[in-house]
Amino acid sequence: MTRDNTAGGSTAGGSTEAGATEVCGTEAGAVVNGAELAGAEVSGRALCMAGRPMAAHLRARAPRLTRRVVARLLAELPVYAELPQEEVAGDIAGIVQHSLRQFADVLERRRPAEPHEFARQRDSAALRAEENVPLDAILAAYQIGAAMAWEELSAGAEPADLSAFQEALGYFLDFQRLLISAVSAAYLEVRQILDSQEHGGRHALMTALLAGETAGLRPAPRYAVLTLAFAPHPDEAGTGQRARIAARRKIRRVRTVLDEVADEPALTSLDASGGTALLPFSASWDDVYDLVARAAKCADTRITAAAEITGPAGIPAAAAQTAEIMDLVQRAGRPPGLYRLADVLLDYQLSRPSGALAGLAALLAPLDRKPELLRTLERYMACDLDRRTTGAALHVHPNTVAYRVRRISALTGLDPARPSDLRLLHAALVARRALP
Repeated sequence: MTRDNTAGGSTAGGSTEAGATEVCGTEAGAVVNGAELAGAEVSGRALCMAGRPMAAHLRARAPRLTRRVVARLLAELPVYAELPQEEVAGDIAGIVQHSLRQFADVLERRRPAEPHEFARQRDSAALRAEENVPLDAILAAYQIGAAMAWEELSAGAEPADLSAFQEALGYFLDFQRLLISAVSAAYLEVRQILDSQEHGGRHALMTALLAGETAGLRPAPRYAVLTLAFAPHPDEAGTGQRARIAARRKIRRVRTVLDEVADEPALTSLDASGGTALLPFSASWDDVYDLVARAAKCADTRITAAAEITGPAGIPAAAAQTAEIMDLVQRAGRPPGLYRLADVLLDYQLSRPSGALAGLAALLAPLDRKPELLRTLERYMACDLDRRTTGAALHVHPNTVAYRVRRISALTGLDPARPSDLRLLHAALVARRALP
């Protein structure tokens, strides 16, 4: 603990802030109880501003300043207002006053703080990490306290105080640097441990659910099972650090949206290209569609998702089915968005093993040596027989598309303009994708 001498007296410029005689020194001399000692060597010269010893002034004002700082934290940082009142009045107020007195010690001895002196702030940051108080709120709280302390110290400063102002500011900035470093390191260390434990538990639960092993577990009553595919973000181009950071940022933003929609933290296994997510879920299908759109916007990339909602026992089958739906959607070149089984019923059924698959695929055999015609057919069907959209996708003129469609009809005997032939062409494309 620091000393807190607040007995009365007098200094040049106002009442003294300490019981012992304080000496306000300058480069030319010093002031003791209002008398200038020109050129004298004064032992223990105090650092003063506005005619008052800064260390003693800060100690004297510490209790009142602490109350003001805590009031601002409650008013400006909602997360602090949610903490128990006894904790705010106890640990939070205590660490504010401790930091103020600690900086007063720095000013008194006129020597920078040492890293090992911030043990109490590190312990406090560890507690906030366990309470899930965000780090940015903690750092904002320290900045608010620091700004208010400096305002108190520098109030009434005059041009003649420039030398003392600069010296004190140097101590102040160094103190803040060490304080923020200690707090951040302690917070992140605890969060890393907690997150590792939490992630390990979630990973084990996800593995068990996907394997259909729910004995001894307490799963949610209902899950949204998603298979996800992410398009690369432009910043992921290349193999350098920037690309790796962009990929991690994309995954983190998607997880954030999933957690916001889920009833509990989502169970995920994701990499830069996509993956699987199990969302404890009590909302509606509309919310699933919305979350995919929100995730794509948040991550600034295209996202394709296949989803099913089921109870814990149905998760293995749902995961296998959404993976198949995703494969069908990607093979067909469908646009990003959310897909359910109802959206690909025909493709799904046609892709099941049967003796008809080879026969259907053979309908397009005349195009085997005409890859540009096969690509055109794929895109033409995906674009709902729109020549302009197909041409734009293939970077050719709409008339070229029309010519190629006529060639396809001539070679296969199937005309997309006839509904019966259109169904056969679609089935033939699905069959070709399904065959090895």
